Amino acid sequence: MTRDVHLHDPQTLYRHWEDGQWTPFGIDLGDDRRGWSRMSGEDRALVLWALASLMVAEERITTKFAGLVLAHGSEEEATFLATQQVDEARHMQFYARFQDEVVADPGAIADHVAGARRHLSPAFVAIFDEALVQAHERLVASPGDSRAKVAFVTTYHLVIESTLGLTAFEFITRYLEREGLLPGFRAGYGRIHHDEQRHIAYGIWYLRTAVAEHPELADTLRETLRSLLPAVAQALTPPDREGTDWQALGASADEIRDFALRGLTRRLDIVGVPLATVAG
Repeated sequence: MTRDVHLHDPQTLYRHWEDGQWTPFGIDLGDDRRGWSRMSGEDRALVLWALASLMVAEERITTKFAGLVLAHGSEEEATFLATQQVDEARHMQFYARFQDEVVADPGAIADHVAGARRHLSPAFVAIFDEALVQAHERLVASPGDSRAKVAFVTTYHLVIESTLGLTAFEFITRYLEREGLLPGFRAGYGRIHHDEQRHIAYGIWYLRTAVAEHPELADTLRETLRSLLPAVAQALTPPDREGTDWQALGASADEIRDFALRGLTRRLDIVGVPLATVAG
């Protein structure tokens, strides 16, 4: 079944980037500003937690990405990867603008990131401040090392952008739409989601190509996932929830984890490294 999947190469993804330009300063946040003061304390707390997670994530993946550009395999790949770093910076700018104009807490991006960290769990820190940073440092030190590149793309594109990012988008936007909250945030987040889909497409293309050409690299992918999956499961749990049976954003813990697991399983099948071989 996976042999019939069509994946876009970096040149095609670059053309898609050219066709999908947007500005974080063109999103209308007027209704969000007016609605913020009327939101309940619980709604605000959920939005602030989500915003904190997104803000720190975008800062990390903006500043810990250049090593992958250095590790490009072709000029077309280098060109596309350069656009991805621009995208991540644009996303960070949008979240900072929302913080400035809607939450009414203006400050430098570094101040926003520092404040956001107070809302995050140790598992989030383990993924973004430890695993991602270390994978990036290995890639910067040795851009020609295919194992370092596979480990980084697995961490960045398969775990952070795909498993955590797509799950967050699904349940945050579902909740905000159902409650009729923050239309400007939803519009900007939707544009960000569109960008992330393009990034994920690159990651799946690269991992599938790398494993097909060098099957031994599948072991690197598996080892990277094994080391990250416990923290991933914990990172999906809001910091103020305990145990395994909790509710957040109008969904159960089981629903959120099942969505994340189904997505990861599907993408691993496309890459050619089934989840069963990771767990084993």
